[in-house]
Amino acid sequence: MPIEIIPFVLGPFETNTYLLRSGGACWVVDPTWGAEAVVELLGRRGEAPQRIVLTHGHCDHIAGAAAVKAAFPDAALCCPAADAAMLADPRDNLSATFGLPATAPQADELVKGGDALLLGETRWEALPTPGHTPGGMSYYCRAEAVVLTGDALFAGSIGRTDLPAGDVDVLLDAIRRRLLTLPDDTAVYPGHGPATTIGREKRNNPFL
Repeated sequence: MPIEIIPFVLGPFETNTYLLRSGGACWVVDPTWGAEAVVELLGRRGEAPQRIVLTHGHCDHIAGAAAVKAAFPDAALCCPAADAAMLADPRDNLSATFGLPATAPQADELVKGGDALLLGETRWEALPTPGHTPGGMSYYCRAEAVVLTGDALFAGSIGRTDLPAGDVDVLLDAIRRRLLTLPDDTAVYPGHGPATTIGREKRNNPFL
């Protein structure tokens, strides 16, 4: 079943919030400040998300979760297990650091590596990509050759590791073992910046 990926560039950190649709089902991925725009679009379409999926627990990827959850209380908030405590703590999720204290509701589902999430008939595998945060998670749909990488892998760059709990060696190892092993034509939708492909990053990413 083909998927539709609608990106929204939102908030002070220009975060990519994604609306994914397939087979009549939809997800909101990494809702940030300004996620009301996604809620408005869903309302116009008469759609409700099945899940709110988080790639990690930093403020710019969770700040809109409360707004989406308030509009769609039946949507399951899915968070990587190792980052779950960050949702309720503005210091841990770094929002206090930037003077923009934000929290998210408690997760309904704690995601671990190897878990499979269904969007309509499409299957998404949770690939652990820690290093930017301890629980950083990418989500891979093999059938559609798409991976959502959060702040692990970008076009021409990788996630910051100079933040609390960051570890460059852990991040590079995760990228090489779990992302660069995907087929070269896999489309990469990162947490910031333009989409890319695994093959392009293998060839051109100076950090790899």
